[in-house]
Amino acid sequence: MTQPHLTSRRTFLGQTAAAAAALMVTGPAIAQTRPRVVVIGGGFGGVSCARTLHALDGKLDVTLVEPNRTFTACPMSNEVIAGDRAIEAQQFGYDKVVAGGVKMATKAATKIDAAARSVGLADGTTLAYDRLVLSPGIDLRFDALQGYDEAAAARMPHAWKAGEQTLLLRRQLEAMDDGGLVVISVPANPYRCPPGPYERASLIGHYLKTKKPRSKLIILDSKDAFSKQRLFLQAWQELYPGLVEWVGLSHGGKVTSVDAATNTLVTEFDKHKAAVANVLPPQRAGQIAAIAGVTDRSGWCPIDPVTFESKQVPNIHVIGDACIAGGMPKSAFSANAQAKACASAVVSLLAGAAPAAPKLINTCYSLVAPDYGISIAGVYQPKNGLLTDVEGAGGTSPLEATLTFRNQEAVYARSWFDTITGEVFG
Repeated sequence: MTQPHLTSRRTFLGQTAAAAAALMVTGPAIAQTRPRVVVIGGGFGGVSCARTLHALDGKLDVTLVEPNRTFTACPMSNEVIAGDRAIEAQQFGYDKVVAGGVKMATKAATKIDAAARSVGLADGTTLAYDRLVLSPGIDLRFDALQGYDEAAAARMPHAWKAGEQTLLLRRQLEAMDDGGLVVISVPANPYRCPPGPYERASLIGHYLKTKKPRSKLIILDSKDAFSKQRLFLQAWQELYPGLVEWVGLSHGGKVTSVDAATNTLVTEFDKHKAAVANVLPPQRAGQIAAIAGVTDRSGWCPIDPVTFESKQVPNIHVIGDACIAGGMPKSAFSANAQAKACASAVVSLLAGAAPAAPKLINTCYSLVAPDYGISIAGVYQPKNGLLTDVEGAGGTSPLEATLTFRNQEAVYARSWFDTITGEVFG
């Protein structure tokens, strides 16, 4: 990670703390009515928002709705697939979130009545809210790729929601004979974690290079450009020549259908029978967003970039992967940053004050090998109804860098994960 990244993040955190201190002044006015805020989704965005709301004003009635008792993180899960990390290192509980003062409903949210401002839970109970924050993550569109459904995913895992699918893909790689073909299918934008498929290809490439060197990996891509592209391509040429092959859209990379019975991926011009097939289908906002009526025809959620309030349903805010955040990518860091800005806006709105326009940061690391990292960073602000890049801010790792630099970025990647999970769940 370059020094400007560190400086920018410190600046952002400082601004957030200052905003929190300023908003605390309005606390007594809010406390008289004890507004209720319900947050749905126990991932990076939802937990960060719930905890920030409570930190900004401990007198708010904040309830986090999440059916699972353990959260399994996607960032760094590609290391689990490559056999370099235990799945337990990805798992976090909510004990400290509750101990910190946030109420928790360990049930699935099944209904939202925007007119009555209430959330229905799977056990039949109802939560009333003054403001509702949705952080539902993504759902996989099993209807969007011919031949691919939940049954097919048991043979051709997506592993795009960390957990059992992550371990399934890992077991398949371990069971594959040396000399086998691994194929990764990548959808068109937008989807969760834009550089994630290429980090996965890199770490599987490292696994094959060191464990099964006669094997090959092909990436079939539905687009011609992707995040950190020049850095990945350079690294593959340097680390995995002849082992990792990328096929973009213009060269027939778009997968049009799959046959799970034969582990075959079909493109417009070819068929690829894989020993291990990793299929990433198109995605959309988590189902509860559609139930709430905050998705548009794209399947994602348009929001006000200052408050993250839905443009379709008042008093409901959407953060993280599910929202349409303009140039800001769908990542854990983005969800964490959006959660804090949204929490500040919600507290201001409940106090009758005008929310301040946020300036948000995203930094994303990718491992190309266990000791070889690359990164990208961006700064975003509201402009013309979207979150747009701040010109001249951010950037990627240098294309020409020493192995010492790449090694240091790998260290930063793991440090980033420890820091953000410690902040969110610790």
